[in-house]
Amino acid sequence: MALSMLLPRLAGSGTGFARAAAATAAMPATRPAASRSGILSFTRCRRWASSTTSAAPTPEDVNRLKHLRNIGISAHIDSGKTTVTERILYYTGRIKEIHEVRGKDNVGATMDWMDLEREKGITIQSAATYAQWGDTNLNIIDTPGHVDFTIEVERALRVLDGAVLVLCSVSGVQSQTITVDRQMRRYNVPRISFINKMDRAGANPARIIDQIRTKLKIPAAALHVPIGSEDAFEGVVDVLTQRAIYNKGARGEDIVYADVPAHLVDAVQAAREELIATLAEVDDEIGELFIEEKTPTEDQLRAAVRRATIARKFTPVLMGSAIKDKGIQALLDAVITYLPTPTEVKNTMLDIDNNEQVLDVVPYSNQPFVGLAFKLEEGKYGQLTYIRVYQGRLEKGQFAYHVKTGKKVKISRLVRMHSNSMEDVDSVGAGEICALFGIDCASGDTFTDGTVNCSMSTMFVPDSVISLSLTPKDKNSPNFSKALNRFQREDPTFRVHVDSESKQTIISGMGELHLDIYVERMRREYGVDCTTGKPQVAFRETATRRSQFSYTHKKQSGGAGQFGRVIGYIEPIDEDQQAELPHEFVNNVVGGNIPTNYIPACEKGFTDGLQEGFMIGHPIVGVRMVLQDGAAHSVDSSELAFRLAAFHAFRESFKTSNPRVLEPVMTVEVSAPIEFQGSVLGSLNKRKGLIIDTETQEDYCVVAAEVPLNNMFGYSTELRSATQGKGEFSMEYKKHAPVLPNVQEDLIKEHQKKLAEKK
Repeated sequence: MALSMLLPRLAGSGTGFARAAAATAAMPATRPAASRSGILSFTRCRRWASSTTSAAPTPEDVNRLKHLRNIGISAHIDSGKTTVTERILYYTGRIKEIHEVRGKDNVGATMDWMDLEREKGITIQSAATYAQWGDTNLNIIDTPGHVDFTIEVERALRVLDGAVLVLCSVSGVQSQTITVDRQMRRYNVPRISFINKMDRAGANPARIIDQIRTKLKIPAAALHVPIGSEDAFEGVVDVLTQRAIYNKGARGEDIVYADVPAHLVDAVQAAREELIATLAEVDDEIGELFIEEKTPTEDQLRAAVRRATIARKFTPVLMGSAIKDKGIQALLDAVITYLPTPTEVKNTMLDIDNNEQVLDVVPYSNQPFVGLAFKLEEGKYGQLTYIRVYQGRLEKGQFAYHVKTGKKVKISRLVRMHSNSMEDVDSVGAGEICALFGIDCASGDTFTDGTVNCSMSTMFVPDSVISLSLTPKDKNSPNFSKALNRFQREDPTFRVHVDSESKQTIISGMGELHLDIYVERMRREYGVDCTTGKPQVAFRETATRRSQFSYTHKKQSGGAGQFGRVIGYIEPIDEDQQAELPHEFVNNVVGGNIPTNYIPACEKGFTDGLQEGFMIGHPIVGVRMVLQDGAAHSVDSSELAFRLAAFHAFRESFKTSNPRVLEPVMTVEVSAPIEFQGSVLGSLNKRKGLIIDTETQEDYCVVAAEVPLNNMFGYSTELRSATQGKGEFSMEYKKHAPVLPNVQEDLIKEHQKKLAEKK
């Protein structure tokens, strides 16, 4: 059969490895064909060793990948992600005792290893670890829930194959849950939903499942029915096996299976029927049985849940209470049963030598090595680089090529991470997550073994939404710039620049907490105390009417003096022309009254005057200077004399041109649940915003407005508090517009006060 005819059949044959793994004998028939297609696609890539790529993966490698899961644990802040991870590590034997996030023993959870995380009781950086459950290896990343640290979630989801979405049994789907859901969709990550905190007062799992369906727009059904709730929560009933599961022992390590309690038999049967009905809508096999009114077996249901979950058409919902040590082992079983192996997830890379053609990654260790650096950390041994090996094998002592720079680097040390401790390993295969030392790179860079020139597509980096000025108390500290450079390399959403006008160092990030954490880290890790403040807004000055000038610059100091006379006028440039023509100099001098060799000096005097305004010291824009006449002296005139004459003439005429101060006006777009529309409109009106448009999208409203940038500081915090953390906003520059007269007076007084202090 021709290869072009075979490929569509392979592409449509379900979930790849899931079906092929059923019969190992089928592996040589399916996988090498995909590998050969890789060879054909990569013909313009650098040298592909055909003997390597065409070979079938070894049975050992197939078995290793079959028993490997890369998962992340994500949720809204305070849903219990880190507590869930702590239990997973305990039950898998990675830690010997459990410590709580805000525990009385002051040790803190294993994955919250930074002092700041333990003090504030929040996760700031995503921490990686690995564990073993049964015969399956797990790479686990615990991610932050706070919206300010959203890049940590982006980085984790970029390299993971599946995720556990933790929801609170009371709060349910919250703002950051919706953000995490959007990120999971962006990177096509299948998820299991885990309703945590079933012991809390007000726990209502049925309402949470309904929220998953309506707010996250994904079909969901419970695999568990809770035995009791709130204080009486004892365990769960597995809907598929129809057995009750209880956690006994000091820390819930002993699992006891029992019959379904009599009072729950009907509820379990109803949950099973609901599961079958939901699966019938998203899975063809169950759909056929449903139409034929046949009852699917336990194995058929389990296979259907797996297929629908990996296809991202469905999310199974489990229940438990991490703090009470209930339901975690069942969650681990579900991770292994329903989340995909590395071979069941389609990853792509770009062929740089072939106009960035999109190619499929072949996730086996006998392929050329391709890995992605997705996270950087500065440790006591230097820069630590986290890498996901997508293809091939990475071994200690081998050389890797940095695709962006073309540099060859030696892998001198290879480690597996467990929170902030590490274990040395000699090699890692495809699908694994590891860390390297001494590699100079940035977050999102690709490494290969040199036989291919391909790049993994990088992760999405959101724009920063807030800025602060930063000034070190000790001006001579070398650690100030060192800390800023390190934080920028670690975190793509943390940006630093020096304002060319105010000469302030401006740091930008995802929120005020985000920036506060970095300021605090500078103090703790580098010993640099800093003061923060609102950055100086980029105001402008302009003329609003025509103004004549006739100025003579005369200076006599013995010998040759200075003389230059200029006559003309200044006028405002039309607003619609200002974008292309911020200022203009026109020479209308006739008769040679000003020698032509002095005209460029006059223009320089005009541009000198534009640099610093005469009202508040900000640049002048939107002004045209027309030079009509003048006078020169045969001895005393010079370029300097005419430059100074034009400068002073411009200054004098600008003062009589009814000058105005302009401020940057931003287009602000706010999205929030419809019930907060009034609060959003009120907050924008309070900041002197002009409402341009309001739009309703299902249960969300989107408000567009034009608001002065000077009034937008602190808005992110105000919006979150006004909308219970569910509101988001984006902001971009639109134009400069005149400030109100009273604001202009205040700005002029403030500028004059600063000048007086300098004297």
